Amino acid sequence: MQRVFGIAGWSGSGKTTLITKLIPELVGRGMRVSTIKHAHHLFDVDKPGKDSHVHREAGATEVLISSVHRWALMHENRGAPEPSLAELVAKLAPVDLVLIEGFKFGEHRKLEVHRPLVGKPLLAATDPAVVAIASDETIPEARVPVLPIDDIRSIGDLVVAASGLAQRVPRGR
Repeated sequence: MQRVFGIAGWSGSGKTTLITKLIPELVGRGMRVSTIKHAHHLFDVDKPGKDSHVHREAGATEVLISSVHRWALMHENRGAPEPSLAELVAKLAPVDLVLIEGFKFGEHRKLEVHRPLVGKPLLAATDPAVVAIASDETIPEARVPVLPIDDIRSIGDLVVAASGLAQRVPRGR
């Protein structure tokens, strides 16, 4: 079973920005990190006119594209329910940690990214899986630790500890 940790919050709170800073911090500690991003809307990673897109449009359930540099697998649900987070994690190659962006109502442990300016309620107020909050402001009513959103080292420490990972020796230090 892979270790997972979530970065959750309302749209516009800064989840993607935080994850793109957190990944190099964890990789710099010698960890292999993968991510799963949840989208609430229609999205496409393929381009009309490309052979892979033509295969999907023709009705293929899965299309795998491979080159010397990378491979990608696209799966069409074709009316089937969205896979669970556990099913998606099981599709990934083994790594030290899978960071989950989104899935804010999932049961996995998570850090809430909260900006009061967004005008949404704290997830931590009702979600026991939120173990800390990253914010650009103080949150006096918080029942969990609040970390400065730009303190990536401390956020990395929290993610490592909350995920049960042994502290790794950073590369190049």
